[in-house]
Amino acid sequence: MNDDPVVPPIAALFVAIVAVSTGAILVRLSTAPSAVAAFYRVLFTTLPLLPIAVLRYRSDFAQVSLRDFLFAIISGIALALHFAAWFESLSWTSVAASTTIVQAQPIFVAIGAYLLLSELLTRNMVVGILIAVGGMVVMSLGDLISGAVLVGENPLLGNSLALFGAVMAAVYVLAGRSLRQRIALIPYVTIVYIVCATVLLAISVGQGHDLLNYPAREWAIFAGLAIGPGLIGHTVLNWALGYLESSVVSVSLLGEPIGATTIALFLFAEIPSIATILGAVVVLIGITITAQERSQAVSDGS
Repeated sequence: MNDDPVVPPIAALFVAIVAVSTGAILVRLSTAPSAVAAFYRVLFTTLPLLPIAVLRYRSDFAQVSLRDFLFAIISGIALALHFAAWFESLSWTSVAASTTIVQAQPIFVAIGAYLLLSELLTRNMVVGILIAVGGMVVMSLGDLISGAVLVGENPLLGNSLALFGAVMAAVYVLAGRSLRQRIALIPYVTIVYIVCATVLLAISVGQGHDLLNYPAREWAIFAGLAIGPGLIGHTVLNWALGYLESSVVSVSLLGEPIGATTIALFLFAEIPSIATILGAVVVLIGITITAQERSQAVSDGS
């Protein structure tokens, strides 16, 4: 039983969602290549962890089996591809569409768990998945039919990249789920983040991007990506899990598209199209149904 928290968990959860919602905004503000921005987000998130990992968890690293280490590598590669694809998507589609679609990872976690882990896929989960997919179709095709383009020249490409980012986020979750039962949090995230940063560095170098010659404004954005969505957002979310049901925390993440879209509205005057708004609402309903049903199924099976 946890002690009574000093800060109300719901209030902390609200702060975490606001912090996470700034991620897409900071990416949009950056003029650096998306792979470079993603690399520095992960690098600057990882650096504060290294002294703690080395000084307090050295023995834990030695106990990680080869099999677990390989799965952690897979998790890190998937996380890198998630960031690379999602950051790039924000150059081609609206904040509303990108952040909504990338949050669809619970859909692909449910499908992946069914295909790879033989977990139950209930009728309600299937309904939720179909609803979410229908919403994505509305979002992706609506702007093309109407001819409205908010950002870039190819919203369909941007939405596809966000969708790929959601799939990679699901791979990251599935690959790391069982590992967290055997590996402490700090050693686990340290391995995953180092792998993730290495892959993003390789992508940046492979694409021929400059890694160093950026103005102070860009370095501030890189740091903001690590501190806001990374250290503050995800740290507080993990803390809230100690006091709130996991289903509450996971569904609350659907507030990110709402928060990011609201900020983009005021900061960039980016008004989503009717198709994007309607599609986003449908997607969020589908994700909520799937996430809540899967959480209930997991609880009943444990």
